[in-house]
Amino acid sequence: MAGSRSGAEAWSVVVPVVVAVALAAIALLTVERAGCADPGHYVLGSRGYELVGGCVEPGDLPVSPAVPAAQNPSSPDPRSPLRP
Repeated sequence: MAGSRSGAEAWSVVVPVVVAVALAAIALLTVERAGCADPGHYVLGSRGYELVGGCVEPGDLPVSPAVPAAQNPSSPDPRSPLRP
């Protein structure tokens, strides 16, 4: 019969739609329960758009330890295939 779908074909359409709806509902629930009164907004500044306000404080972000800059060798490594 033309236009009819088998059970497997129908499930291959239904399952992704159900999963997408469930993920969207979880995302909305997460945002609603975040407890942030000021979600922030973007403002065009001198260096481009900047986020002003919001729930993230500078202390909330992890800071990696300072890594010393690599020293510039006085002569290139003779083993290097990249030679000037």
